[in-house]
Amino acid sequence: MSLGGAGRRGAVSPGEAERRRVVVTGAGCVTPLGRDVASTFDALVEGRSGVAELMGLDEALPVRIGAAVAGPLEVEGVGPKQRRRLDRGILLALAAANEALAGAGLPGDADRERAGVAVGTGIGGIGTLLANHRALLEGGPRRVSPFFVPMTLANMPAGMIAIQHGLHGPNLAYVTACASGAHAIGEAARCIERGDADWMLAGGTEACIEPLVLAGFARMGALSRRPGDPRLASRPFDRDRDGFVLGEGAGVLVLEAEDHARARGARTRACLAGYAASADAAHLAAPDEGGESAVRCMQTALADAGLEPADVGWINAHATSTPVGDRVEARALRRVFGDHVEHLPVSATKGATGHLLGAAGAVEAIFCMCALESGILPPTINLESPDPECALDHVANKARRAAVRVVLSNSFGFGGVNAALVLEGVEA
Repeated sequence: MSLGGAGRRGAVSPGEAERRRVVVTGAGCVTPLGRDVASTFDALVEGRSGVAELMGLDEALPVRIGAAVAGPLEVEGVGPKQRRRLDRGILLALAAANEALAGAGLPGDADRERAGVAVGTGIGGIGTLLANHRALLEGGPRRVSPFFVPMTLANMPAGMIAIQHGLHGPNLAYVTACASGAHAIGEAARCIERGDADWMLAGGTEACIEPLVLAGFARMGALSRRPGDPRLASRPFDRDRDGFVLGEGAGVLVLEAEDHARARGARTRACLAGYAASADAAHLAAPDEGGESAVRCMQTALADAGLEPADVGWINAHATSTPVGDRVEARALRRVFGDHVEHLPVSATKGATGHLLGAAGAVEAIFCMCALESGILPPTINLESPDPECALDHVANKARRAAVRVVLSNSFGFGGVNAALVLEGVEA
């Protein structure tokens, strides 16, 4: 099934011709780098890091660094009483959705029956779960919040966005580990394409910087334990990388049928031209060393957009700073793009943001939109000694100016899940 990208080639069947092109008309995010899209992308381009020491943690924890959203989290339309009842991941999603909607400029009388929400998360409301478990142990059953169960559900970020904005179309949640946000965006576009909705709020959210989660990932050997300055810990594609840094945040896009956006005179920021999903079916946590499914995922997303590998001008890599994952992705990129890869800029933005898990794919889709708009490719920070096994045209440590027309963003996750998004600039 195609998203009807602008670069489509060849004959188009009657059924395919009826599918609507999907465009981006709004975006919002809350990240360790900033509270909105502009401040986040500016910090990213400047090479800043959102990683820092996490205060107040048990000294016994083997890892005490992370990429947290700093300061109190206040959300327009959410009062102090309601804020205390909502899981942090829901608040992050609501804040990102508010910015996305404001930017899209949808009129107050926009048809809410034809509008939906799709939000992904990797772990869901674990902060609420742990807080209520402590309350149960310390004070008994009567100390457990009556909001405990709904606020831990993975579908509640999407549910609360719909409630706050009165959206009555499809309401969906995707829980596919680190590919959740990208899957939510791709599947929301499918809803628009097949006529289930005219516009969708789509993205991902994650808020799981908790001692239990840090301990669990550390026990797996997944987290960086690099000593010294925390800002240097996340180093995708670097020879000395030793694991990812846990982060939190949210990213939400307003996806809209192009005909609907045109009819209301909306500003189009990018086209979501292609999407694909695949599974390694190999291991519960590690990627398939051969990268076969990652290769197929990227190839299918390009075919969905009607594009060739040579059409792509920049890659936003999933690269999390793990020894195996970065190597497998680099190998897969070389297989997909062949000789073109020698001149194809690749950035790994998790060097700056840490790994936002279920929110990563959504936030990085926003980075892709910003790169298309600005002609600035964000850098991979901390890339001091590129791993020879990850040899690519790295945008290392300093942003690069380049007017690109097509970008591809990868998201891979535990369970062998893969997602790839292709975005095109509006000129395309």
